[in-house]
Amino acid sequence: MSEQNLLNMSDLVSLCKRRGFIFQSSEIYGGLGSCWDYGPLGIELKNNIKNSWWRSMTYREDVEGVDASILMHPTTWKASGHIDNFSDPLVDCKACKSRFRADQIDLKAACPNCAEKDSFTEPREFNLMFQTFMGPVQDSASVVYLRPETAQGIFVNFLNVQSTMRKKLPFGIAQIGKAFRNEITPGNFIFRTREFEQMEMQYFVKPGTQKESMESWKEIRYNWHLNNGLRAEKLRFHPHGEGELAHYADAALDIEYEFPIGWGEMEGIHSRTDFDLKQHQEFSGKNLHYVDQLDGNNKYLPYVIETSVGCDRSLLAILCDAYRLENKGQEDERVVMKFKPSLAPIKVAVLPLVKKEKLDTPAKKLLADLQQDYKCEYDVAGSIGKRYRRQDEIGTPFCITFDFDSLEDNAVTIRDRDSMKQERISLDKVKEYLKQKI
Repeated sequence: MSEQNLLNMSDLVSLCKRRGFIFQSSEIYGGLGSCWDYGPLGIELKNNIKNSWWRSMTYREDVEGVDASILMHPTTWKASGHIDNFSDPLVDCKACKSRFRADQIDLKAACPNCAEKDSFTEPREFNLMFQTFMGPVQDSASVVYLRPETAQGIFVNFLNVQSTMRKKLPFGIAQIGKAFRNEITPGNFIFRTREFEQMEMQYFVKPGTQKESMESWKEIRYNWHLNNGLRAEKLRFHPHGEGELAHYADAALDIEYEFPIGWGEMEGIHSRTDFDLKQHQEFSGKNLHYVDQLDGNNKYLPYVIETSVGCDRSLLAILCDAYRLENKGQEDERVVMKFKPSLAPIKVAVLPLVKKEKLDTPAKKLLADLQQDYKCEYDVAGSIGKRYRRQDEIGTPFCITFDFDSLEDNAVTIRDRDSMKQERISLDKVKEYLKQKI
């Protein structure tokens, strides 16, 4: 059997639309640039990824979870530096009016869109935060922002979590939530969008221990991606050099995945020093020092190790990695999404051999029983072979066929997605079989 990986993003975009993973936002109105809607299968996959992350990060003694508001006091963004510094250099082509990031094109070359020479405006800074107004009056006193990251909601709640949960250093605070950035040049499907979801954790440590902690989280986070089924040869670390470091960081690295468009960042791991707590202490006037009872009641601002993974990019990597085209051009060609079973949107498909009531009634009874534990699908349309192919293309790991023999022997045929091997399993053993496999 020959097997081909995903070679271009357009094949994946087509599958996602055709099978209900991801749709263009507001498509009936022509769409909205770089905004996407998750369909029935897409939201199941996304929720499975978020659940995987949440369990791995918060089902441990030293990390607590929060869900901070998207809208925050505007001084938050002054303290964090986003109002003054969160911007990209922007240029326009005078001829075709196309807009570009100045640091991503050669200003002395012709416009990449219309080939006009000497057509660029002078670079100007463009703040990436979405601005809106709170209350009925739209003036400077009512300006608020859609958060460009979830991290600040964690920092402003540092004392609340530490005191209410009686946490001692080191400990972390985790959060999953939407963030918004008015990107100049978004694109490549869901890789870079204006509305996206982050899964972030800020780990507070004693100053001087940050290097050790960062090394530990580096390995923990890399292994999470491996455990989601991503192939090791498609993953790598990219350490930040001095010229790449954010102003608040003393060390940083990215976990990158090799997408069809090339290597791209999925997750950042940063040693943020005490910058954030120091800034919020200064701007709020609130004492954010930690009292270390194990060190003579010594008071200090903790240092922070941040792990920040894009949920949408992680989902995109999992989609790309799962995609396989087998036996291209042959009669038995098939597209199969080889998701790790625990992440697959649909875990089990129940397929009566033919559409007849004597099979339909007991098959639906089996379906109802399995739905107590798994997201399932019931399909009677078309030949059994076509139904298998449909389930392969959405990544369903197991198909259960209920046939006429099932009425006599109380057994069903379970087909494995990856090997396509079939096993005859007693009805009273089906749940146990699936539990072991999933």
